[in-house]
Amino acid sequence: MRIECGPCIVRDWHPTDKEALVRFANNPNIWRNLTDMFPHPYTDADADWWFSYLAQMDEPTHWAIEIDGVAAGGIGVTLGQGIFARSAEFGYWLGEPFWGRGTMSAAAMAVSRFALAHFDLVRLEAPVFAWNAPSMRVLEKCGFVREGVLRSSAIKDGHIIDRVMYALISGGGLMPPFRTSPRG
Repeated sequence: MRIECGPCIVRDWHPTDKEALVRFANNPNIWRNLTDMFPHPYTDADADWWFSYLAQMDEPTHWAIEIDGVAAGGIGVTLGQGIFARSAEFGYWLGEPFWGRGTMSAAAMAVSRFALAHFDLVRLEAPVFAWNAPSMRVLEKCGFVREGVLRSSAIKDGHIIDRVMYALISGGGLMPPFRTSPRG
């Protein structure tokens, strides 16, 4: 997959991205805003595990964000299963030197639209730690709607923290929308 999105390119990860991945991912400011599945410190062994994980996928659902020829971050979806088969969790991160340039908004806009259409999804959801206002702004710029606060729902960096749930809903679905009819 390759999506040109203005200030960046979203593309498949390559093992040659290892050095850049470790350089940008090994940052407590990145780790602090992600689940603990994203390790800190981020080592060569973690990058090796990541590339092995990606190699086992039938179809990629996680991609690199390339800026000026370098993998500077990651973005992707975790597809739901069973009753959640038409939903996915959406997430992303970007190396700190690239923050504040509109790159993440461009990548998130492109990938959210791609994921909804390509994987035939109805819903993308993105829980964000309450302290991560910049990520909330990214999601809002991309059309995600704040649905609510999951109070005291996570422990991160030694703190019990609220998560704010954002979602983007596609126009598709298995059933037509519910409509009321006038009484008569």
